[in-house]
Amino acid sequence: MPRESPHRPRPQQVFRALRLHQWLKNLLVFCPLVAAHRATDQRLLAAAFIAFLAFGLCASSGYVVNDLLDLRSDRRHPLKRTRPFAAGTLPLSWGRVLVPVALLAALGLSLLLPPGFWALLAGYFVVSLAYSWRLKGVLLVDILVLAGLYTLRLHAGAVAVQVELSFWLTALSMFLFLSLAMVKRYCELLELRAMGAEEAQGRSYRPLDLDALMSLGTASGYLSVLVLALYINSESVRELYAHPEVIWTLCPLLLYWISRIWLLARRGELHQDPLVFACRDPASWVVAALGTLAYLLAT
Repeated sequence: MPRESPHRPRPQQVFRALRLHQWLKNLLVFCPLVAAHRATDQRLLAAAFIAFLAFGLCASSGYVVNDLLDLRSDRRHPLKRTRPFAAGTLPLSWGRVLVPVALLAALGLSLLLPPGFWALLAGYFVVSLAYSWRLKGVLLVDILVLAGLYTLRLHAGAVAVQVELSFWLTALSMFLFLSLAMVKRYCELLELRAMGAEEAQGRSYRPLDLDALMSLGTASGYLSVLVLALYINSESVRELYAHPEVIWTLCPLLLYWISRIWLLARRGELHQDPLVFACRDPASWVVAALGTLAYLLAT
């Protein structure tokens, strides 16, 4: 079993423990601002950026807690055993310091925003703790919690910039993030099957659940496209966009992206969080660029 490193931790190990690359998911706090067509307001952009930092620090503290709680299972996992605490490259004492420091910094930033924001941030942290401690081992509940934490970021972003989060964006995010949470579990199970394991450590899934997860996940992803199509045909779009017909371009783009994500997962080529993967995937960049172009042309 790896021991704690007696050497002074390198900054890279601290950054790895905080999982700064996962902060990419917190870009979701900007979505309500863009959807409300107020992305050019510098005051609101600054508020959204503060919300981004606050969520990043809060999430990082949760990741450290999760790693400290999962030391035993992580040390037996072929990939997670390289994490700083599991590998012993970062002393456990550093984790006990990083958690309160990151959390207090997040709380301090949240006080610069409207009162409702810190309540959502606190709710996010509490649910994250419950997930790390118990909920991640409960069948399907863990997936619903992950999807809910994505959607909570949208609500927090809306509160931070004081815009109303539409029914349509909430509904689309619910189905889309449920699909992404399922694809994450699917990839974990695929790795387990390749190693010949019967079940995941600390999880309630088995390799024989792969087909069910794929069916549920793809169905949920396609439902998000249906919500988008219904939104495009609503009165809200006609009020917000000069050329609403251009927005229809988003439907085939989202269909392509969801289908591609699941195909890559089925091939065993998706080895990380799907949103983080998308930020590093050239094909996803093209989809995002075309979607942005459609948004601008419709406006």
